[in-house]
Amino acid sequence: MNVTSSPGNIGALPPKRAHNSTWKDVAIANGSVVSIALFFIVVCVVFSLITNSFLTTPNLLNIVRQSAPLLIVAAAMTFVITAGGIDLSVGSVLALTATLSAVLLQAGLPWPLVVIAMLALGAAVGALQGFFIAYERIPAFIVTLAGLSVIRGVALLITGGYSIPVEPTSFFVNIGRAWFLGVPVPALLALVVLIIAYLAFNRTPFGRYVTGIGANAEAVRRAGVDTRFMMLFVYILSGMAAAVAGIILAARLGSGSSNAGQGFELDVIAAVVLGGTSLFGGRGTIIGTVLGALTVAVIGNGLILAHMSPFLTPIVTGTIILVAIWLNFRLFKGATRSR
Repeated sequence: MNVTSSPGNIGALPPKRAHNSTWKDVAIANGSVVSIALFFIVVCVVFSLITNSFLTTPNLLNIVRQSAPLLIVAAAMTFVITAGGIDLSVGSVLALTATLSAVLLQAGLPWPLVVIAMLALGAAVGALQGFFIAYERIPAFIVTLAGLSVIRGVALLITGGYSIPVEPTSFFVNIGRAWFLGVPVPALLALVVLIIAYLAFNRTPFGRYVTGIGANAEAVRRAGVDTRFMMLFVYILSGMAAAVAGIILAARLGSGSSNAGQGFELDVIAAVVLGGTSLFGGRGTIIGTVLGALTVAVIGNGLILAHMSPFLTPIVTGTIILVAIWLNFRLFKGATRSR
């Protein structure tokens, strides 16, 4: 079954006129991805001109390594937002899993069990929030906002506000610090997640269902799809992705902190929306999300290299979110009316 993004319509897509398509047509059809790609290039050029170290190999590899948690969570958030939801708790889940990873390692638990336990915890948190959203019909904003507060509070309660160190000799730290064939392991993990997310979003019925739910959930439900379970599952994915990000961060920093990931959810949402995923649901792109996440990471890195105030980064990120929301409203709403 093919699901279209047009409200009230679920069925076969109209035949494509491949023989009449041009590069201009492709660019127009993928305008959001093209625009963020151009913006990403402009940002890179600007920072390469105002700083001497931006385009150096060590700095570029550092950007890729540091942006791995953002890329992983943003990929999962693309499914959530495309389905018409939102998850504000990902930064808190990251902090909780980073904290508990350090606690369990100090308690002597083998690192593979720690990783499995944290993935299970992320899935459980996502399932709990997804249950209230999908089955109890509580708005996602309210549920995940409560989750943001409660989960962060649990992390603070565990640590008392202090960082918990991870033994440097533990193999666990290699998850965040090791290199393979000249590439940081976190970047390779992010690449694997992104490939899986791309294939799931564009090549499987699940991806079509997610898009259809965001566009017209009732139409998808009448076609025989369990829309509530699908919604539950996207939040499970989001929780697990945040757990992976927490594991990587704890391994890279060599400690778990309840203060980790503060404002992380804003960076994730900014990356997804910048990439062209509609906040109204029904439209998403993994490629755009990758470009959006890299843009956010490059802005943060470039501002540091330019010796600008660190307080400028959240201002720029917030401005990007506002502009992206405005563009979503003007472009996607206008496109819907035109149809």
